[in-house]
Amino acid sequence: MKSIKYIYSSLFFVAAGLMTAQAQDKKTEEKGVVNEEIEVIRPYKPILAEAVKLRRSPNLDDVKTYKAKLNYSIMDKKLELNSDIQKLQAQALAEEKASILVNNYVKGAFGSLSTLLGEAYFNTGKDEGLQVGGYFKHFSQEGKLNKQNSSNQQLSVFGRSILDENTVSGRINFERNGTYFYGIDNTRPTLNPNPDKQALTTIELEGELVKNFTEDEDAFSYALKANGYLWNDKFSAKENYLSLNGYVNKRINSLNLGLAASTEFGNSKDALTSVGNNLLRLNPYIRLQVKGAKITAGVNFVQEFGAYSSSKIFPAVTADFTLIPDYLQVFGELKGDVNRNSLKGFTDENPWLNSNILVKNTVEKLSFSAGVKGTGGPGFGYKARIYVKQFDDMPLFVNNFTDFNKFDVIYDFGKTKLTGLEGEISVQVSDALKWTGKFNLDDWKPASETYSWFKPGLKVSSNFMYTFNKKLSFNAGVVIQDDVKAKVYTGSPVPASQYVIPNTSIELIETVKGYVDLGIGADYRINKKFSVFAKANNILNNNYSRYLYYQANGFNIFGGLTYSF
Repeated sequence: MKSIKYIYSSLFFVAAGLMTAQAQDKKTEEKGVVNEEIEVIRPYKPILAEAVKLRRSPNLDDVKTYKAKLNYSIMDKKLELNSDIQKLQAQALAEEKASILVNNYVKGAFGSLSTLLGEAYFNTGKDEGLQVGGYFKHFSQEGKLNKQNSSNQQLSVFGRSILDENTVSGRINFERNGTYFYGIDNTRPTLNPNPDKQALTTIELEGELVKNFTEDEDAFSYALKANGYLWNDKFSAKENYLSLNGYVNKRINSLNLGLAASTEFGNSKDALTSVGNNLLRLNPYIRLQVKGAKITAGVNFVQEFGAYSSSKIFPAVTADFTLIPDYLQVFGELKGDVNRNSLKGFTDENPWLNSNILVKNTVEKLSFSAGVKGTGGPGFGYKARIYVKQFDDMPLFVNNFTDFNKFDVIYDFGKTKLTGLEGEISVQVSDALKWTGKFNLDDWKPASETYSWFKPGLKVSSNFMYTFNKKLSFNAGVVIQDDVKAKVYTGSPVPASQYVIPNTSIELIETVKGYVDLGIGADYRINKKFSVFAKANNILNNNYSRYLYYQANGFNIFGGLTYSF
């Protein structure tokens, strides 16, 4: 089509040129009068031929009909018009690799004052359903005074099994505490040239059965515990003891109805004494536990039988109210009881006990305490309480008249009153720094005695732990106690086996000065298995005494190695 247009256009321009030439020739020829050239210019209007249209009809025979298959489903969903801000879902962290627990270790150390330490601990593993383990410990020192030697050995095997409905646990303990009656009177240093040796041995067994906790509001729970021991010293004193404790509790919504019962059988023997000392306790109670409050009201019935026989009923009331959750709780208690005394209990407090000690119980007639506890933010906890207690036959230690370095037990005849204030603080600045502190401020009002002998008015203890890095850590502890009073007999007669009203004309009062005992320690982890440690005690080197004539060891330091596996 383009070629046709080109042919027509060429023919048109050739014809136009010929006509122009002829016109000029004619004018020239006419008399020669006019000779001019006329150029006509006009817009170009191309004329196009009719387009040639090709008509080709499609072949419809090859077209296949396609019909899509449609599936319909109706969703039964309610349209929610919620313009609230949606809660963002935290992305789950990748599961951490299970850490390899270290269940066993052995430790050994030595140092000044012939200090020797050996310790070992073994455990089956991380299975919470079944735990079996044991430990052994030996610690001994030799002081600077004549026969100022002491040693302690402990051996224990324990186990626990968590069953479907109950938890069963038990343990066997052996302990031996060896010492000498090395007490010395500085005004009469020649009175004790060859101190006697003392060894206190205890074998103890314990078993417990406890019903596992359940969320059922009407749950029935129970527990049963048995404990017994055999005790003896190096001379003729022996003691056996067996106790059975149990309770049942029925929960009904916010109420708990329960009964706690216990019985204690004991016999203390020596060369000249034999005392059977038994107790039976029954404590029915009702407990109301609702949000922010827990109140328990009941009675404590105590029956003494054996060498002594009496029946007593005391109140047993406790209350706990939450004023500000996690920050402030107020609590209070009103109770009474009979405290069973024993030779083992006396020697645990004072190992330099005389022979043929009279054993009788102390009646805690009425005790009241109230206080506050809670937290002051992350890492800070506190507790403070005041208490008022009244005792009949309060046991006290006094030096024997004949053997001044041995202690008898007398009982303050009448009503002893104790008023005190107790406080505890725990501060954890971070995982690396923690400090705890506790103090007791007591005011003793004796019944018949001039003072409550060897009962301190102020006692403070504190511990500090600091982790410098993953390998190095430090710890420190301090114990502070103020002066105590001691009674020394200056003549006869002296109290015999049965306590009599004190006779101040044959008594002398001594003051045992207070003390500050500061100790520090450090641990350095070499690798996952080995670490070294060091510890220093009585850094101030105070020659203090907890009991009259018995000076504590001075400054001493020891260190050693720990292997974990």
